[in-house]
Order: sequence, then C-alpha cells, then structure tokens
Amino acid sequence: MWKRAKRIAERIKREDDFLIVTHIDADGITAGSIAAETLYNLDKDFEIRFVKQLDPLTIKGLKDDGRLLWFTDLGSGSANIIGDAIITDHHEPVLDIPREKRGDLLSYVDAVETVTEYHLNPHLFGHNGSTDISGAGTTFMVSHALSEKNDYLSALAIVGAVGDMQAQKHGKLVGINREILNIGREAGVLSWKMDISLYGRETREIHRMLQYSNDPPFPGLTGDEKASIAFLLDLGIDLRYEDGRWRRWIDLADWERKSIINALLNLVLDYGFSAKEAERIISEVYILIEEEEGTELHDAKEFSTLLNSCGRYGKAEIGYMVCRGDRGEYLKKARELLQGHRQVLVEMLTSIKDGGIVEYGSIQYFHGADYIPEEITGTLGGMALSSGIADPEKPIFIFTEKSTGEIKVSGRGTQAMVEKGLSLSTIMKKAAEKLGGAGGGHDIAAGATIPKGSEEDFLKIADEMVRKQMKK
Repeated sequence: MWKRAKRIAERIKREDDFLIVTHIDADGITAGSIAAETLYNLDKDFEIRFVKQLDPLTIKGLKDDGRLLWFTDLGSGSANIIGDAIITDHHEPVLDIPREKRGDLLSYVDAVETVTEYHLNPHLFGHNGSTDISGAGTTFMVSHALSEKNDYLSALAIVGAVGDMQAQKHGKLVGINREILNIGREAGVLSWKMDISLYGRETREIHRMLQYSNDPPFPGLTGDEKASIAFLLDLGIDLRYEDGRWRRWIDLADWERKSIINALLNLVLDYGFSAKEAERIISEVYILIEEEEGTELHDAKEFSTLLNSCGRYGKAEIGYMVCRGDRGEYLKKARELLQGHRQVLVEMLTSIKDGGIVEYGSIQYFHGADYIPEEITGTLGGMALSSGIADPEKPIFIFTEKSTGEIKVSGRGTQAMVEKGLSLSTIMKKAAEKLGGAGGGHDIAAGATIPKGSEEDFLKIADEMVRKQMKK
C-alpha cells in the first residue's frame, strides 16, 4: 500500500488543480481535510465538495468539471465508472471489467491496472477496510508519501478511524492504523493509553458520563442521573470541587478511576454480561496532544462525534474548518450542532422506544416514516441495540423516508454478531440491488437506499441472508 501511495504522490506533484470529493461523516470530513491540507502545503489549487453518496449522474457532473478528481472515503464502489482519478478509500471496491476485456489474462490485468492505478484501498492489498485503516488513513498515507512534514495530519487520520468504529472489534486500533499511530507519536501529535472507553472522558461530569453511557449500557445507571450520582458517592468519589465545579473523568486521581472501573466491571458481570462484553469498558483511548485538555478536540472519540454532528445536519464544511485549524467561530458552531444533535437523538430514541421495535425472524426493525432524519438512522440503530431497547442478539434495521421519496435503511449489528458471521455490507448491497437500489458499508454498520414500498421485500431478503450468515 505504501508503494501505491508513493505512485499517487508522484501524480499529485505533476498536477496543478484539484477537486476533492469526500463523504460527510467524521471519516470523510477528516479525509477531505487531510487532502486539503496536503494540497495547501504544496501550494496547489483545490476546491472541496461534500457528498452523501455517489451516483452516475453526480459522477458525470464531477468529471465534467475538468480538474483532477481526488475522492476520499468514497469512490471505490464506483471505481469502474469514475475513470481517471485519485481514490483513497477503504470501502469494498467494485471493479467491473468490461466483458470485451475479459477474454484473455493480459487484457484483463491491463484493465484492472487501469482502474486501480491511482486507487488506494486496503481491500486491493488483502487488508480489512473495517479495522485496518479508514478513508482518512489511506488519504494520510498519500500525504505522508509526499512529505514527512505532513505527519501532523496523522492525528486527523486517527480521528477518522475512531469515528468509523475501527477500534471497536479489538478494543484498540490495529493494522495500518497502528503504523499511523506510531508516525503520529514520532511527530509529537498523538499518544494513547488504556482507560475507560466511555464517551465524555474529557468534557462530561463523571455522573453524566455514566448516565448517558450506552456502549455498553450499565444496568440501573444508564438513563438515571440520581442512581449514577449515588453509585459514585457510595464509592467515596467527590463529585465536585470546593468551588462547586463538577469533576470530570480527567480530573480524578488514579485510585478513583480504578475504583470506578472495578465497580462497573462487577456491576455488569453480576448482571450476566460475559467477560468479553465487560472488557469493552476498558479500551485504548487516543489523545491529540496539541489540543487543549478538557475539550472535545483532545480525545479522538469526542472529536469524531463533534464532526459527525456537523455532517449529519448538512454542515460538513463546519467540521472541515475545525479540522483545518479554526478554534473560534467554526468550533463554536460545531459545538452548537453537537448540542442540538444530542437533543434530537434523545427525542428520536424515545420515539423508537414508544413506537416499538418489530421482530422479524432473525432480524428486527423500526420504520420511522418521514419524521426520523435520514442522517441519524444508523446512530439510532446502534443506540437502540446498546441501550436495551432492541434485542442485542439480532441486527436492527431503521427505515426512514428521504426527501426524494426513496427509503433510507440503516443496519447495525454488534461485534459479537460479526464474529458469528454477520456482514451487513453484503446484505445491504445485495438486497438493495435486487430491489433496484444501492447499498454498502461495513460488516457491523451499513446503509442502503431502496424504492418506497419495497421495505417488506427488503426485510424478507435480509432475514434470509442473516439466517445463512449467522447459521440460524
């Protein structure tokens, strides 16, 4: 992969004007920002454009632009129709070779090389795009190949990987992500350690960190502020400073952290969680050294959540400006979006709980009609699984109607399901294609767009595929 990154770097040196096309989630925003910073440092002309998905009409419009296209965190699924462009992605590629070029080995190899010449994707090199490297990571590889002066961008690559849940399977980043971590440490921008894996280590009051935890949920604590406070007080933890300020996780002494972690482990084990599930309480956490401690930007998990809140509400450019270094106006706007995002999630999750999730054989689903924003269906599915609202043993699919009249469906599973054989990316792609739609993603999280009225057919196909994958 590093050799391919160098080839792409040489191509970039030869060109002068670029159009960066990237996705709107945390991985896409960080990937696009890395590409932009890289071109800026080379004094190249460029523009960045954020897109939710690629379709033939969108691709045609992009190709007509005339500038060299650089697709980040997307493009692999359309590589065969994109043509001459740079692609730094990690989703499963589609390399449909024209029938006339499949007749002999030489023409076939030539056709594949043409499609992949400037295409950097872990799947083309035998790596796992769900765990080994993200779109931001492949983009950083090119940036690093151009100049080690760009190594500060490794911090954004790790934010992208964490935002894409790449550390979830092993409790830490692995594969090429590990190489990027080491580059970041050498550059003085990254550090990591084993710590509590809950969201809000940097910014939330301790009791609220427990109260809002849903990955994993804590029986008797999640969703209950008073119980979370009592739990901590029983452990002898002071929740406030003498001046009345609430204490955060990062404010605690080592003995306090260890006491809380041990108590949480005992709580979930007593409740019947497996040892493997309990281990999720502790994981590697990634720290952006140059960012201010106690802010969302100091912790990769919180940084990625901030960026996702921008993309999900059509404001990816705000997250992009934060990634490019803004710590004033745009960071303020991003924080406002994050706060609004949290409120919407609470409201929508309550709607799902009140409406009831429907069991459908080996799967489960909820149809949000047209009132659940399509940008948060995946997040809601994950929250429903981890909070106990949904059956944690079955994949969940959340439907909602798009403004175009089509149906957006997001699928979410757990690592335990993936280990049993679940591949939501395969399900989404094949089921959607049978219905005249399109889909894809990762084993644990994927999405699709299907025609309105085809939801029942989709469920039948998905149910059958899940049964075969998980051997039910």
